[in-house]
Amino acid sequence: MGRGRVHSREFKLAVARQVAGGEKRPSQVCREHGIGEGLLLRWRREYEARGEAAFAAPQPCETEALRRRVAELERLCGQLALENAVLKGALSGSPSRSGAR
Repeated sequence: MGRGRVHSREFKLAVARQVAGGEKRPSQVCREHGIGEGLLLRWRREYEARGEAAFAAPQPCETEALRRRVAELERLCGQLALENAVLKGALSGSPSRSGAR
């Protein structure tokens, strides 16, 4: 399934500014530009959080930090998968409790 249209950074900033500045209501902006309210909400949140720096590509240091975080999470996932396999093996080799007592 495709993601639809790709909007430029300038377009996103212009739309977010219109709503943030009270120039237009969110529903009006959505109708005029043919965008969904959820999309506009995401743009507004980013604009509120980052201001004029919103919608810019991540800086190299941010990208590297994200790569390190992904690697850390992948290691954790591998460790958990290994522990899960060991526990499953231990459970399959143990006698059943239903026959006890």
